Amino acid sequence: MAKKESNADLLITSIIGGIEDVKGKEINILDLREIENTVCDYFVICEGTSNTQVNAIVNSIQKKVSKTLQDKPWHIEGEDNAEWVLMDYVNVVVHVFQKHIREYYDIESLWGDAKVTAIKTNY
Repeated sequence: MAKKESNADLLITSIIGGIEDVKGKEINILDLREIENTVCDYFVICEGTSNTQVNAIVNSIQKKVSKTLQDKPWHIEGEDNAEWVLMDYVNVVVHVFQKHIREYYDIESLWGDAKVTAIKTNY
């Protein structure tokens, strides 16, 4: 079990690095492991300021994870309009939003029982 957790930790670290490389904002990690019937163990949520930046974040995450872990997402949705892109790495799901879409869906509140870790950025 510890190996699986360390794999998730490495994946999350790579994902966060990919987000930070292109200055993604408001990064949160939601730990869903204590909640029954969840589809994954973690959500990583962030936002970009435009569809161009959302796509840049998604591409940066893919490159970083591929380079460091030789892994790729099982599935990606939402790249066409780039308002909300979901990247499914099976036990970690990444949500890259534009600010207004993130506020509208407010998935942090939907998963209010999850432990939330906010990632401080230096930009």
